[in-house]
Amino acid sequence: MAVKLVESPEGHTGQGFFATSFDKAIGLARANSIWPLPFATSCCGIEFMATMGAHYDLARFGSERLSFSPRQADLLMVMGTIAKKMGPVLKQVYLQMAEPRWVLSVGACACSGGIFDTYSVLQGIDKVIPVDVYVPGCPPTPEAIIDGVMKIQELVKNESLRRRNSDEYTQLLASYGID
Repeated sequence: MAVKLVESPEGHTGQGFFATSFDKAIGLARANSIWPLPFATSCCGIEFMATMGAHYDLARFGSERLSFSPRQADLLMVMGTIAKKMGPVLKQVYLQMAEPRWVLSVGACACSGGIFDTYSVLQGIDKVIPVDVYVPGCPPTPEAIIDGVMKIQELVKNESLRRRNSDEYTQLLASYGID
């Protein structure tokens, strides 16, 4: 997306206007200022810590400010094994986040239950909350986590401001029991 200043028809050099849509400008600003909320329960959380460290530096992608308050975050990063008893807590954290909000499922356990095919482990967080991007691996590498964040940024950048008010989005939330 190129934003350029265009000269007015009257030839005024000091005045101009932006030649882009409002959606694209807002999307670009949102994509480069994501505030993640890490919800880490096991080894994938350690990989996320490495991703935030100096060697990989997730801050380069506009995600430097981690938020440990759901009310101030817009990206929920679920990493690790989620027990079924933890499902309602995860859903409550998701509901406390303001719209627009996105979810990144990191690791095999969060994506599908991983190697823990037992009665006590949730077989994927998408049973409880909608997921935007999945990052596979056991545990995924920091490069894979960064790739997942970049996919979220691409989704945020191209999302219409009206998508969250659409019937399709409302039906998706209703299918998870979210008003």
